[in-house]
Amino acid sequence: MKRRTVTAGNLEEILQVTAPAQATEQAAAQPAAAPPPREDHGLRTEFEFELPRGYVDEAGTVHRHGAMRLATARDELRPQIDLRVKENPAYLSVVLLSQVITRIGTITDVHAGIVERMYATDVAFLQDFYRRVNSEGHTRAAVTCPHCEGGFEVDLSGGRLGES
Repeated sequence: MKRRTVTAGNLEEILQVTAPAQATEQAAAQPAAAPPPREDHGLRTEFEFELPRGYVDEAGTVHRHGAMRLATARDELRPQIDLRVKENPAYLSVVLLSQVITRIGTITDVHAGIVERMYATDVAFLQDFYRRVNSEGHTRAAVTCPHCEGGFEVDLSGGRLGES
């Protein structure tokens, strides 16, 4: 940086020369404009579900509705180094589910302890749900009516049987 000696005579000249530089510095100091909105490419990354029984918290509140996001490679690799999984390989699904479930009812901090306290039927439902959304990319299942032998699809993500 150059130093200049300023006298009253050349002050106006210096202000005019440095004015564009100051404007550029002020513009750089201002926060950037908000980034343009992301384009929706049709990729669904979070799926809603309804547990068959529901998670019962410490206060006795039953939480049935929740959401699960798509798993990343890191989600699938991280449980492999978890000591609980090394000691008991069956614990892998508990750790994996706790990473991809984003909420259950009003609970947004889903961890392995919550999955551990779920009913076995709910854990089995979530394991199947995980497989469907991460392998097949949807939550529909083909079923056959036991009475008429007619085939149709059901959405496993929510709603009680018989409800639309």
